[in-house]
Amino acid sequence: MPGAAEAPAIELKNVDVFYGAVQALFGVSITVGRGEAVAVLGGNASGKSTTLKTVLQLAKPRDGEVLLFGQASKNGTTADVIDRGIASIPEGRRMFAALTVRDNILMGAYARREVARAVLDRDLEMVVAEFPWLAERLDQLAGTLSGGEQQMVAMARAWLRKPQILCIDEPSMGLSPLMVDRVYDVLARWKSQGLTILMVEQSANKALELVDRAYVLRNGLVIMEGRAEELRANPAVREAYLGGDAT
Repeated sequence: MPGAAEAPAIELKNVDVFYGAVQALFGVSITVGRGEAVAVLGGNASGKSTTLKTVLQLAKPRDGEVLLFGQASKNGTTADVIDRGIASIPEGRRMFAALTVRDNILMGAYARREVARAVLDRDLEMVVAEFPWLAERLDQLAGTLSGGEQQMVAMARAWLRKPQILCIDEPSMGLSPLMVDRVYDVLARWKSQGLTILMVEQSANKALELVDRAYVLRNGLVIMEGRAEELRANPAVREAYLGGDAT
C-alpha cells in the first residue's frame, strides 16, 4: 500500500451511497492521481454528481472508503475537505447576487482565516491577472453578470484558495459555446500547471478533450473507464455520449 506521499489525490473504494431508502451509488471505485484530470460522465440520474458530492463529504457513504492523499477524512465534514486543499465549483455557480464581484471572489478566502488582508489583496491581484476581464468588473454586482461571466467568477473564487484539487460540477451547463471554450481554456491552463481536477460534465466531447482519464456511470454503477482517447474511440461511448461522432 503506498504511503501518503505517493498516494493518489482522490480514491473512492467500493462506495455505496443512499438517499433515504434509495441507493444512488453501487460499489463505485474511482482514482484520481496527483496532477491528473479525470471526468465522471453519464446521463441524468447516473450518479455522477453524487460521486462528486461524496468526495466533498456532502453525501455520506454507507459503505466503502473515501481517501484524500491516502488518508480518510478526520471528521467526515466538508470543512475538513476544504482544509485539505480541495476547492469546488458547484453546478449553478452559487453567486451571491447582491454582492460585488470582488466580495464573491473573496468568499473563497473563508478557508484561509489566518491570512492577513494584505496577503488577500495580493492574491486578488493574482486572480485578476488570471482573469484580466475582472479588473473592470470587481465593483459590479454579481447578479448583473451573464451565466458565463458568473462561471468565471466562481472559478476565480476557487483559484483564490490556491487549491491542490479542483472539483467542478457541470462547467459547461447553460453556457454559450464561446464561454464554454473560455472555461475549458482556463481549466487546460491550470491542468498544465499541475492542478488535480475531478469534473462531472454533461458535454463528454469537451471533457474528453481535456482530461487524462474518465469514468462512465449509469444508474449508480461504473460501467466503463479508461483513458480519454480510448473512450473517444469506443463506439458505445460515441453513440451514447458523443452524438455518434468522436470528432
